[in-house]
Amino acid sequence: MTLHVEIQFALDNVDPVRQPDAEKFLHWARAAFDAVGKSFAGEAQMTLRLVEEAEIVQLNRDYRHKDMPTNVLSFPFDVPRGLPESECNSELGDVVICAPVVQREAVQQGKTEESHWAHMVVHGTLHLLGYDHITDAEAARMESLEIRILAGLGFTNPYLESV
Repeated sequence: MTLHVEIQFALDNVDPVRQPDAEKFLHWARAAFDAVGKSFAGEAQMTLRLVEEAEIVQLNRDYRHKDMPTNVLSFPFDVPRGLPESECNSELGDVVICAPVVQREAVQQGKTEESHWAHMVVHGTLHLLGYDHITDAEAARMESLEIRILAGLGFTNPYLESV
């Protein structure tokens, strides 16, 4: 099982030095996939898009009806009607992460930017793999998995309050 990740940098007004390089993004997405993606035969693919606030606000408004920025949005792939599912079974979907929000939140939460970036990539990838946090039980299951994956990557629990 292999995960292919297309990374799109849509960051015209953001300092490129402040976000991790493509190899780190790939490593974090693959860690999440490897932890739970065992049910995928062969190859899987996803897109990771890094954006500025205007784009994430538009997506959040259009798809979640919330007119505000957010850190990460995930769009699991749905097979279009009329297309055989067997032709699309490798597509996971898209994860969109807002660079300015991640950078701002890292400071506000007393985390390193790298650890917060890793958390957003893992979190978004898990959404593509069917995890959610709508109910308390789902949230506990997803958070536990995130904590374990991030620990394996050398990061601390993202849900602990900073001191």
